[in-house]
Amino acid sequence: MGDFRKESDLLGVLEVPADAYYGVQTQRAIDNFKISGQLLSSYPEFIRGLAFVKMAAAKTNYELGLLDESLYFKIAETCHEIIAGRFHEQFPVDMIQGGAGTSINMNANEVIANRVLEKMGKDKGQYEFCSPNDHINLSQSTNDAYPTAIKMGLLQMNAVLVEKLQKIVEAFREKGNEFRGIIKMGRTQLQDAVPMTLGQEFEAFAATLEEDISKLDSNAGLFVEVNMGATAIGTGINAPVGYAALCAKNLAEITGYPIVSAPDLVEATPDTGSYVIYSSAMKRLAVKLSKICNDLRLLSSGPRAGLFEINLPPMQPGSSIMPGKVNPVIPEVVNQVCFKVIGNDLTVTFAAEAGQLQLNVMEPVLCHAIMENIHFLCNALDTLREKCVVGITANKDVCLNMVKHSIGIVTALNPYIGYKQSTAIAKESLETGKSVYDLVLEKGMLSQEKLDEILDPAHMLKPHNK
Repeated sequence: MGDFRKESDLLGVLEVPADAYYGVQTQRAIDNFKISGQLLSSYPEFIRGLAFVKMAAAKTNYELGLLDESLYFKIAETCHEIIAGRFHEQFPVDMIQGGAGTSINMNANEVIANRVLEKMGKDKGQYEFCSPNDHINLSQSTNDAYPTAIKMGLLQMNAVLVEKLQKIVEAFREKGNEFRGIIKMGRTQLQDAVPMTLGQEFEAFAATLEEDISKLDSNAGLFVEVNMGATAIGTGINAPVGYAALCAKNLAEITGYPIVSAPDLVEATPDTGSYVIYSSAMKRLAVKLSKICNDLRLLSSGPRAGLFEINLPPMQPGSSIMPGKVNPVIPEVVNQVCFKVIGNDLTVTFAAEAGQLQLNVMEPVLCHAIMENIHFLCNALDTLREKCVVGITANKDVCLNMVKHSIGIVTALNPYIGYKQSTAIAKESLETGKSVYDLVLEKGMLSQEKLDEILDPAHMLKPHNK
C-alpha cells in the first residue's frame, strides 16, 4: 500500500503510484484507453506544446491578477523543465482516447501541479495548495488548451519534417549533377519515348519534392491562429475580459511563433480545417515520394532481365531461396510509409467531418494520425536518403545502348519527314530489326550528315529550331 497514494474525483477514489507526478484522471485514462500503444510520451513536441500553453495561461492569469506571483513563478519553472525534456515519462496516456482530449489536458495539469507541490515542499496530491483544475487549468478548458497544444506541437514537428525534406532534395540534386552527362531513354506508359539524361531524371525528383517545402510551411502557417480564451464552446465563460488576446500574445512571446487569437472563438473551437489542409500537404508529399520510389525500383530492375540503368546500394540478401538476389528494400519500405500516410489522411478527413455543433470530439485520432504521419515521413526521408539515394550509381553503357537501339528516336524525325513516314519507319524497324538510322538512309529520306545531326542524342535533349 505504501507504493500508492489515493486520489479522488467525480467517480470516487483511485490509487495512483506514489511516485507518479500524474494523478487520478490520468490514471483513469491509463486504465480506460489501451488502444494504439502509442503514448503521449512518444511525441515530445506535443508535450512541449502542452507546456507552452500552460505557461502562457499562467502568465496571462498572473498579469490579470488571478494568480499570485509565487505560484505563477513555480508553474513557469515547471513548464520550462518540461520544455527542456524533463518528466516526459509522466505522460503515459494513449494518444487515441475518448473525451475530446480531456485526459491529455488533465495529464498536463496534474504533472505540473504535483511538480509545483514538490517545489513548495508539499506531498503529491495536496491539491489544496496547487490544484490541477483551479490553478493550472485556470481560465481554460480542454476545448481551447488541447487544440492549441496540438498546434504548438505541429509547428515544431513541421520544422523537423521540412528540414528532412530539404536534405533529400539536396541529395537528389547532387545525383542529378553527377549524372548530367549520361544519355538514356525517357519513357511514357512504360514504352520508349525520347532521349533524356539520367541527370534530368534525378533533377526532376529534386524539383518535385522541393515544391512541397513551401506547401508544408504555408499550410502549417494556419496553426498560428488559436482559440485560447474560448474555454468550453467559444463564449469565454470563466475567462476574464481580455484573456484571449493577452494569452495569444504571451504564447507568441514564449514560443517565437506569430500566434494570434482567432477572430471568432465560437467558430474556431470546433473547426479542424487547418488540420485537414496540412494533412493534405503530407498526402501530396507521400504520393510524390511513392512515385519516386516506384521509379527507383524500375530503373534498378534486373540485373539481367530488367532496365538496370542504375544500381541501388545493396542492403541485405533478398531471398531465402534464390541465391544472389538483392531486393530494393529501402524504396519498398518508403512506399509502405507513403501508403500509411495516405490512409491516415483519410482518417483525418473522417475525424474532421465528425465535428458536431460546438465541438469536434474526434480530435485525438485526428492529432494522432497527423503526428504519426510526420514521424513516419521524417524517418522515411532519412532512411531513403542515407541508405539509398546517396549510394546510387549509374550503368552508363546500359543507358546508352538502350538509346541506340530504341525506335523512340524516330520522334526526332517528325519535323523533317512527317509523322506518316516516321510511323512507317518505326513499324518497319520493329518488324525487321533494322535500325531507324539504316532505314532512313536506305530510303534516301535524308542525307547521312543531316541524319547524324538530327539523331545525335544530345541534340534531342532540349528545344531547337529546324
